[in-house]
Amino acid sequence: MTFGEQPAYLRVAGDLRQKIVNGSLPPHTRLPSQARIREEYGVSDTVALEARKVLMAEGLVEGRSGSGTYVRETPVPRRLARSGYRPTSGSTPFKQEQADDTARGTWDSRSEQVEASSAIAERLGIRAGDRVMCTKYVYRDAGETMMLSTSWEPLAVTGRTPVMLPEEGPLGGCGVVERMAAIDVIVDNVTEEVGARPGLAEELMALGGVPGHVVLVIQRTYFASGRPVETADIVVPADRYRIAYHLPVK
Repeated sequence: MTFGEQPAYLRVAGDLRQKIVNGSLPPHTRLPSQARIREEYGVSDTVALEARKVLMAEGLVEGRSGSGTYVRETPVPRRLARSGYRPTSGSTPFKQEQADDTARGTWDSRSEQVEASSAIAERLGIRAGDRVMCTKYVYRDAGETMMLSTSWEPLAVTGRTPVMLPEEGPLGGCGVVERMAAIDVIVDNVTEEVGARPGLAEELMALGGVPGHVVLVIQRTYFASGRPVETADIVVPADRYRIAYHLPVK
């Protein structure tokens, strides 16, 4: 293979992708059949099949049982605004995850005590197997699931205190900063790392995605005098949202 030459299935996928992008194959149009691709491009069945798989993995087309493969309607990405510290007065779990004051939405949550995995223990600076409070959130905007979040707090910090359950008690639903301050733990730093990976089956089912779709994962950790007091994984569909950060200049 010479430099710059692509395998046949990628060239076919690239041409079909271009037709989808330029509107020659508009949303809800049936993708040419495997036999049609084979004939039009002069390739084998294997190449035609692999080209279709590429487009499905990219989320450009979707299979419909007993009907064929169709071009998906590409959503217009929306902004998911984030910043360092947000005002806590009147805050809700939904607004705690977005810096946009106009954000509206609903959420469900579930908390349970679990043993910290080695990965979570490393992030929290504790030992694997130590008890943590794990809270899972599902955030919705206009009824559409837009974001998932799983947080972990070491019970060595919050155990047997009024804020042990993030969504219950006198400060239930308040932000991490406010809840920790109530037990004299002063949060003074927060970090976020953004990465991307294929969504897990259960994540994509909750988010309404297609198998193979990519999700953005925000790994957030709150610190108090250098000690991690909460860490979370926030998952959003990459094809529907863009992460926008508002960073104050000091």
